[in-house]
Amino acid sequence: MAKTGETANFTAEEREAMKAAASEKRTARSRAKKDPEQVRREGEAEVLAKIAELSGSDKEIAEALHELVGENAPHLVPRTYYGMPAWGKDGKVLCFFQPASKFKVRYATFGFETNANLDDGDVWPTSFAVTKLGEKERAFFADLVRRAAS
Repeated sequence: MAKTGETANFTAEEREAMKAAASEKRTARSRAKKDPEQVRREGEAEVLAKIAELSGSDKEIAEALHELVGENAPHLVPRTYYGMPAWGKDGKVLCFFQPASKFKVRYATFGFETNANLDDGDVWPTSFAVTKLGEKERAFFADLVRRAAS
């Protein structure tokens, strides 16, 4: 039986993410008819607005990742994904940032979707826990983003 604030075993945060995804699908349909530069500008504004809503380390990490993706894969288009900052290619999300605060967990996540060119043998990571981004971590993610977006 669902607890108070939950419906069919989904938390309020999960329901909010699903609503965001539905809204993003409607937005994507309307953007399909727009100029690619307008789509980029609108996506950039949405991502920056989502980042502005964050605080603490979530905000610092999101800002750093947004800059990192822009520098290492400038052809990726900013957009939101389940209400989170993301970057896409050919209309599909390639990588995304999930703030720790989004689902009240102990670390943020930087993840890659199945269209990312990260295949390495039979097993490879596609999601990374992030608590802070130093130079070593930035270099690691810069390499992953370049490979994923190639």
